[in-house]
Amino acid sequence: MPAPPRTPDALLRRLEWTVIRRLDGLLHGAYRTLFRGTGLDLAGLREYQYGDDVRHIDWNVTARLQTPYVRQFNEDREVIGWFLLDLSPSVDFGGQVSKRDLAIEFVTVLTRILTRHGNPVGAIFYGDGVEQVIPPGNGRRHVLRMLRSLTDRPPRSQAKPTDLSDLIRTANQMMRRRAIAFLVSDFISVPGWAKPLAEMARRHETIAIRVGDQSEQFIPNIGLTVIQDAETGEQTLVDTSDIGFRRRYAVAADKREQDIRRAFGQAGVDALELATGDDLMDALLRFAALRKQRGTSTVGLPRHLEAMA
Repeated sequence: MPAPPRTPDALLRRLEWTVIRRLDGLLHGAYRTLFRGTGLDLAGLREYQYGDDVRHIDWNVTARLQTPYVRQFNEDREVIGWFLLDLSPSVDFGGQVSKRDLAIEFVTVLTRILTRHGNPVGAIFYGDGVEQVIPPGNGRRHVLRMLRSLTDRPPRSQAKPTDLSDLIRTANQMMRRRAIAFLVSDFISVPGWAKPLAEMARRHETIAIRVGDQSEQFIPNIGLTVIQDAETGEQTLVDTSDIGFRRRYAVAADKREQDIRRAFGQAGVDALELATGDDLMDALLRFAALRKQRGTSTVGLPRHLEAMA
């Protein structure tokens, strides 16, 4: 993955040519599985008529009135996208391309895909706590405003330990209407975020976007070296030539992987895992194909997404 351009406008132009235009032509039916839509709003009830979908029968009303009644719905075609962005110090880890760079590219692609079809997007930024809320807006100019807010934020050398529960609970309070929520994080956080994530998933279409770097999974043998906690800034001198230390680190990293994936399962959300060396377009296509294989529901999709199926 090349180093990202320095300005939001240059970044957006590059991704529009290299990713977004190609995705519009390649996703087809897989595209709709990325965005379920916000569903249907109940409009009222009427008596059942021959040919009605039996799945829309309201059995409680039918039992009370002794006559079959069906629910009628108004389709909610607009998709509101919310991007919940963890920008804590650990997200700045990486080589030529950091996890933050990867998150920014993902947000750029998804916000532009949504806004190109008239769907508003908003964002909530988390650094040393929840720091900024950008209300939903539309159009290319709004996307550039979001990107500018992201790219203008200087990296932090340290902060208090990340607590994703704060970000998720704030999002639950902010998202009054049903929405698609993208939680973008490396998920290096104090535990306890799975429960509020599950609560959000019950109200909104929720997708976890996990950004990572492969070098986080192991420590090479480079002798005595100082390692620094990316969240708190605390430094420790370690001997990486000690095979026992490297094994313990690998075991701890593997346990963290299992804990995070278990939390996704408990919350009942799909997760897209992105590494700093990944091709973003290929990763999105693989994820869309996976959701399609799982039989993801697509009730209430916006019309432009249904047309591409």
